[in-house]
Amino acid sequence: MALCLGRFLSPASAADDFASNALLHDGLPPGAHILKIGDPAPEFSLLGIDGKTYTLADFKDAPLLMVAFLSNHCPVSHAIEPRLLPYVAEMRKKGLAVVAINPNAPEALRVEELGYSKYNDGYEEMKLYARDRGFKFPYLYDGDTQVTAMAYGCLATPEVFIFDRARRLRYKGRFDNSRLPDPASVTRRDAPDAIAALLAGRPVDVPVTLALGCSTKWKLKATDVAESEERWDREPVRVDPIDDAGVAALARNDSKRLRVINVWATWCVPCVEEFPGLVSLARRFSTRPFDLITISLDDPKEKAAVKRFLEKHHAAVPEPAMPAVTAQGRRTDSYYYTGTDTDGFGRALDPHWQGALPCTLVIAPGGQVLYRHSGALDLTAFRGFLVDTLGLYYDQARIHAVR
Repeated sequence: MALCLGRFLSPASAADDFASNALLHDGLPPGAHILKIGDPAPEFSLLGIDGKTYTLADFKDAPLLMVAFLSNHCPVSHAIEPRLLPYVAEMRKKGLAVVAINPNAPEALRVEELGYSKYNDGYEEMKLYARDRGFKFPYLYDGDTQVTAMAYGCLATPEVFIFDRARRLRYKGRFDNSRLPDPASVTRRDAPDAIAALLAGRPVDVPVTLALGCSTKWKLKATDVAESEERWDREPVRVDPIDDAGVAALARNDSKRLRVINVWATWCVPCVEEFPGLVSLARRFSTRPFDLITISLDDPKEKAAVKRFLEKHHAAVPEPAMPAVTAQGRRTDSYYYTGTDTDGFGRALDPHWQGALPCTLVIAPGGQVLYRHSGALDLTAFRGFLVDTLGLYYDQARIHAVR
């Protein structure tokens, strides 16, 4: 996830947001238009998650219209929704119509940018996201062509555009001035204040604010995503030996990070089948306090075969996670067990382990086991559990058990 404050980027996010030389200095692709206050609302014709196609004319009877660009993956979008949704419900009876649009091209999102969501930004997953969040307004998909996002000049999600009865732009920018989920962190209610002024027949005091959130994922970035995948495939893979004492140390989890330990073997068919999905999870959550550690129970004499398997599936330590791994005194997240006593291994890892492979544990800092599973994982459900445990918001450093 690249967090940016409108057009003002930190060095860490600049490489993501301006990776393509085709992008202009303001973060919009060629052909995009920046709406100015007083401009008419651009027309659109977009498919909603309910299967209907919506146009600007569908909202013609409302005194005011808010066009809100939201997304499934962005933690800042997640953070404003608990305030946006009740506000929309309250203001509907006062004449405010709301339509939400997802501007992002899923193919322009790197897997590392998905660590705060169960979902990608594709159309089918929009349905699931809107269901989970309780959207009561149309949620439209613009990711295929991005014509509407370019017409509105959508810089980021979340970003809102408010139009008067004549459908002239009267406000654009953030919903409010907080990127956090805590309502107490809000000190300026920019969009609600603009709507209150318009309903009262007054001019908007501050008609333009910074759109604070995740940059729009333009299709132009798909090439950069593909290049990122090629670089990942070239990352070196290291596998180290581990004994009972080492396994016990991993299970204690003296780090401040959520730790997933997966026990597997090359001869275990379910292990082999689920392994690529686990590698994807390691990358997905690599910018968060999260480690995926794998331990092979192959014969130690087969360590070369274990390494070949790991290399085949590109099971390197993701670059964002490597400093934390090094700080823990480790060189890798991939191990092969050197012992022969499975009882000793079980005592070191988890006394509840019954010996079945694959085995997956989720361990909180301090060693509390939050999740244990023997057999193949439902990777979709497991991903959801991890998101719920790590939290939906970028500022959530604490790790908590899911009730």
